[in-house]
Amino acid sequence: MMDGNTKRLTINTTRLQSRIEQLSQIGKIGETGVCRLALSKEDRAGVELVRSWMDEAGLKTRVDHFGNLIGRMQGAYEDAPVLMIGSHIDSQPYGGRFDGVIGVLGGLEVIQTMREQGVIPQQPIELVAFCDEEGCRFQKGLFGSWGMIGKIDPEDLERTDKNGISRRQALLEFGCDPARLEESCYAEGSIGAYLELHIEQGPILDNDEEPVGIVTAISGPLWWTVEMTGFAGHAGSVPMYMRKDALLGAAKVITALNELAKLDASAPTVGTVGHLQVFPDSRNIIPERVRFTVDLRDIDLERRNAREQALREVIELAAMEGGLTYTITEDTNSVPRYCAEWIKQILRDQSKEMGLTPPELMSGPFHDALALSYACDYAMIFVRCKDGISHNPQEYSSYEDIALGTELLYRTAVQIACREYQ
Repeated sequence: MMDGNTKRLTINTTRLQSRIEQLSQIGKIGETGVCRLALSKEDRAGVELVRSWMDEAGLKTRVDHFGNLIGRMQGAYEDAPVLMIGSHIDSQPYGGRFDGVIGVLGGLEVIQTMREQGVIPQQPIELVAFCDEEGCRFQKGLFGSWGMIGKIDPEDLERTDKNGISRRQALLEFGCDPARLEESCYAEGSIGAYLELHIEQGPILDNDEEPVGIVTAISGPLWWTVEMTGFAGHAGSVPMYMRKDALLGAAKVITALNELAKLDASAPTVGTVGHLQVFPDSRNIIPERVRFTVDLRDIDLERRNAREQALREVIELAAMEGGLTYTITEDTNSVPRYCAEWIKQILRDQSKEMGLTPPELMSGPFHDALALSYACDYAMIFVRCKDGISHNPQEYSSYEDIALGTELLYRTAVQIACREYQ
């Protein structure tokens, strides 16, 4: 809750709002929607705009070979591990204005306010707009953040979008050099801590009438690409009992995933099939091949593993019943990642100073923080979004709430960056 003693904000809320609104014009769809797919011309325009604001704030900027935009503020000890702040500005094809954006522009506001307030951090601070957090174009996300810490698979470069353009080609067109990715990897220990501000993308804060929350952990996402193959035939002449219908098999799996995710109504398990391709894709041909994605998430790894095993058994049974073959490709598999207690305590203390008592909650969606958690301690701040709507043009967070989240990010960053460096 927020009490009547909430202290005056240090950050420049007018500047922050203006930048969010300006960025939302790039890739704008409809009145409030945004489409800035990773490594697209719209994404590049967004990167150039944000880079101009980083330059304006006095940061030393670069775009690395993963497509990450990075702005650096010098610290008193340049050899100290950096405090990293970031998120992303790429969007879903039918996305909103705030997802990822408030973490980048809020982080920029934090660093610019530090400079204006004469704050000299002991360690360098780097602001990062990570490339391809969303994963919708190449069906695998967190590319820039996994890449930065040296944890991408070589085949990730060969993934193609719906137009047949590979990620490698898209990086080249973006101005990056996929042959030099190692140059953009951070050495182990060079990142001291990571902070991320993000809209909640869920209904808890809105239901509780709380403007901000402190994240406790990010649930473990499991992403598959499943391909089921049967045999094409004329829809009017092949008897039902003789068919090898790949789409029918896929439908059984999709339905089973939904039921498995709902087995325990009190658990935060979620399962989604969001992308499906049918071949030959004709109304009067029995589908021969279907490729679809599986997204399974849970904060409880044992429970998620049990659901995964059950789903594998469903796929095997559906294939056997339908005379199909199948493959399962694992695209992402992460265990739940917990936020650092020492940073959460700073967030609690600074919230109290602001007159806030934010609830603590887990994150079902993954974020760039998930990847960074493998390199350093991390923490996240959530900002309330109306009705929990996200990945939709109706996504909305008030600028008052965004300002409170950014102020909490600012105060926390100051506390971390200004600790005595040994």
